[in-house]
Amino acid sequence: QVRLVESGGGSVQAGGSLRISCALSGITGSRYLMAWFRQAPGNFRESVAAIDRFDRPNYADFAKGRFTISKDTKNTLYLQMNSLSPEDTAMYYCALRETLCSGIYCLSGRTYMYWGQGTQVTVSS
Repeated sequence: QVRLVESGGGSVQAGGSLRISCALSGITGSRYLMAWFRQAPGNFRESVAAIDRFDRPNYADFAKGRFTISKDTKNTLYLQMNSLSPEDTAMYYCALRETLCSGIYCLSGRTYMYWGQGTQVTVSS
C-alpha cells in the first residue's frame, strides 16, 4: 500500500526558510512521479512544484526562484522554501501519480492518486 508521510513543517518568520520532506513507502516499480501541493484555509488547493518524467522540476509561478523541489534515492521528496512570506502559510501535501508526465502538465492535481496527510507551514510577519 502506497503511503506518503510529510514532515518538517512549522512556524517561521517572514523571510525565513524551511525544508519539508515526504517519505514514500509501499510503492513497487519506478514508474511514478511526485509533487507538492498546498492549501490555505478558505482557498482551493494549488500546485507548488513537481518533478517530471525527465527529472526536471516544474514550479508554480509563486514558487519560482524561492522554492526548490528535489528527491533522493531513498524515495524521499523535499521542498526547500526560502524567502517565505505570510502568503505561503498553508498545509503542504505531497502527492504521487503512477502515470508519467512532462513539464507543466505535472502540476495538475487531478492526476495524482495518492496523497499524504500534510504538514503545516505557518509564516508570521
